[in-house]
Amino acid sequence: MTTPPSPPGVERTDGSSVRIGALVPLTRPGWVEAGRHLLSGLELAVREVNDAGGIVGRPLELVVRDTAADPQRAAAAVDELDRLGVAAVAGEYHSVVARAAAARADALGLPFLCSSAVLDALAEEPTQWVARLAPAQSHGWQIYADFLLGAGHTRIAVAAEPSVYWASGTRILRDYLAPRGGTVIELDMRALSPSAVCDELVAHRATALLLLVGHPEPAVPIVRSVRRDQRLAEILMGAPAGQPEFAEWATLLGDDGAGIPFLRYLPERLTPLGARVGTALRERLGEAPSFVAFEGYDTVTVLADVLRSHGEDRARTAESWSRVAVEGTRGQIRFSRVPGINVWQWARPPIQVVDRDPAEPARFRILHSG
Repeated sequence: MTTPPSPPGVERTDGSSVRIGALVPLTRPGWVEAGRHLLSGLELAVREVNDAGGIVGRPLELVVRDTAADPQRAAAAVDELDRLGVAAVAGEYHSVVARAAAARADALGLPFLCSSAVLDALAEEPTQWVARLAPAQSHGWQIYADFLLGAGHTRIAVAAEPSVYWASGTRILRDYLAPRGGTVIELDMRALSPSAVCDELVAHRATALLLLVGHPEPAVPIVRSVRRDQRLAEILMGAPAGQPEFAEWATLLGDDGAGIPFLRYLPERLTPLGARVGTALRERLGEAPSFVAFEGYDTVTVLADVLRSHGEDRARTAESWSRVAVEGTRGQIRFSRVPGINVWQWARPPIQVVDRDPAEPARFRILHSG
């Protein structure tokens, strides 16, 4: 039987439901649009699990906490969810926030299935408690670097803000491109205005500019400035972190936001489940679902399968990551130990390099697959 959702801020305490904690950025400075898509995927999957009988007859309940892209807030939320007795924690989009949540979950012995964060060092030491659906940053960004080389770009500038995530991305690009004849030029956005970025690109003879910065500021002003500079008419702009995936990008930039390749974690064709879920997500969101929404759905699909098989015992959940074999919206999900990654990792999620078609910015073009 299904049970109505709890009102916001109200938790069940009668033990009637099986509860999963959900970490989602729902307010600024978090990427709210990504959080909305992630939560829609999580909620849709919970509803479908309950429509199918729940977890051995008990309803699945999502206990949502807003991280607002704040690592300390996320860690405190994990503590709270632990006290509330959730069977596992799911979600999060921002890598530095997911890293803080993973550390706290590991310390508490609370299973955490990370939906969307890609930072390689999601955990500093090997842990049995944390698993991840999103690809590791090194894997995805190396595929992006291959795309750049294949398109003839060897002088690549990165407009970067200070962040563990952006610094990691810059290092991955440099380490991969340097042996292959590529050069990475760092532009420190603490010191440069958007117009000054244009001058630096000309001075360094860069043929590509990667936006390793927040959205909408300063990404949108940088794009506008570059688009309006005639000296840079031939430069390629890219956003490996995926900013152009979301509708807000197209709303703010219009045609200027097209032709900017980004990483997207979808296959060329969704599974039959994925096609059905995509239609349902579109109805919930009122717009095309991003890959983040599918990640949210797959997260609950995996956890529901584990909970049906092993119950709510946290240790048994952690022990089961290696045995997961679940059909998700984007392919079969299995976790393994990947060299250099300290969490259980879906080793081969689909990865594409995609852009918005300049002739039709609402349509996406697949430029490269990994």
